[in-house]
Amino acid sequence: MSITVTPTGQACGATVTGINLSEPLDVEQVEDIRSAWLEHHILSFPHQELSDDDLERFTLYFGGFGHDPFFDPIEGREHIAAIQRNADETSPLFAENWHSDWSFQQYPPAGTCLLGIEIPPVGGDTLFANQHAALDAMPSEMRAKFEGKIAIHSAKMAYAPDGTYGEKDEGRSMAIRPDESARDTQLHPLIRQHPETGRLGLFSCMGYIIGFEDMTQQEALPLLTELYTWQSRDEFVYRHEWEPGMLIMWDNRSVLHCATGGYQGHDRLLHRTTISAFDG
Repeated sequence: MSITVTPTGQACGATVTGINLSEPLDVEQVEDIRSAWLEHHILSFPHQELSDDDLERFTLYFGGFGHDPFFDPIEGREHIAAIQRNADETSPLFAENWHSDWSFQQYPPAGTCLLGIEIPPVGGDTLFANQHAALDAMPSEMRAKFEGKIAIHSAKMAYAPDGTYGEKDEGRSMAIRPDESARDTQLHPLIRQHPETGRLGLFSCMGYIIGFEDMTQQEALPLLTELYTWQSRDEFVYRHEWEPGMLIMWDNRSVLHCATGGYQGHDRLLHRTTISAFDG
């Protein structure tokens, strides 16, 4: 039976039905999912009953496991991290700023898989911003400012010991482990081709991008602010509503994402894997 792919009608994203991910997939099914993923950038698979073994098997259909720095994996696993927030937690919300996962790596992950295990009855949506659409719609005079720019990426503002999730970050249920290695930098073109589709898009944003090559910080900051504001405009955004037992996968080469709150007093738990870079 072939899968059914239903677009969200928003800036990106689609729902996939007609498939049971707790069972091994055949080559045709994997090809159909990959094709839909590349077209829609985010796929959601509702009503799945998946174990951690199932999650890992699904991830490996689309590449190797990516390297997850600054997170401890869950007990008994090497490649699954818990995205967790307890009902009584008062620490700032995790990942509430727009970003592309681990863009500061030499070969950032192609994708991320996230399985909803404990989902609050309200809040907790995940937002995605289509960066192909953002580039396509960018006015020519704005685009001229960013053509040819090489962005400097670093995790220091988040995961260095003095960063957002550093030594002063207390009372958090997630197993985040800041480290001095977060200060390392990596260069990537701001406008780049998707390695599988060839489509041009913007890659990552302020937060993991800390500047541009051959520009002072004073010169770069206004450009980064202008870019960040443009990338997350409403017309580029898809709002994903979670359900228990739902798996989603997104393409870090095509979209930004950020978390939202609104579920105070409720536990929230998702299991996450990363898909290694297609070209890494």
